[in-house]
Amino acid sequence: MADQQEKSDRIVVGVDGSDASKQALRWAARQAELTKGVVEAVAAWNIPHLYGARAWLPPSSTEEAALKDRAHKELSDAVEETLGATPPVEVRIEVRYGTAAGVLIDASRDAAVLVVGSRGLGGFSGLLLGSVAQHCVQHAACPVLVVRGAGQ
Repeated sequence: MADQQEKSDRIVVGVDGSDASKQALRWAARQAELTKGVVEAVAAWNIPHLYGARAWLPPSSTEEAALKDRAHKELSDAVEETLGATPPVEVRIEVRYGTAAGVLIDASRDAAVLVVGSRGLGGFSGLLLGSVAQHCVQHAACPVLVVRGAGQ
């Protein structure tokens, strides 16, 4: 029964700092208030394609830790900027290694809903739906809500 309770209460939201992802985070927090749920704010980090002086050397473990720490700080800052220093609901911050779509799809397992912005920071500004949102809609293990940013 506890596993079922956890499953129905967890709202996963992808946060990359874009306006649409902040709108998605606001929606997730409001929904969590109504359902007594928990918001799991998730961000992905990855090693840049052209990394190092020769673009073929993997980063050292220290550099890798710095990349992960930076992603965690950016996610924490986005959550605080969007929901305040003391959010009205429990917010868990999670940073995972991988592509944004892959990380969010993995996080969607056993979630009540996955909430994503319609477009993130990358890609083409004219698209109505970004590639990450589209991939999540097609492959997530739970229902997906796509939230448009204020200026879209």
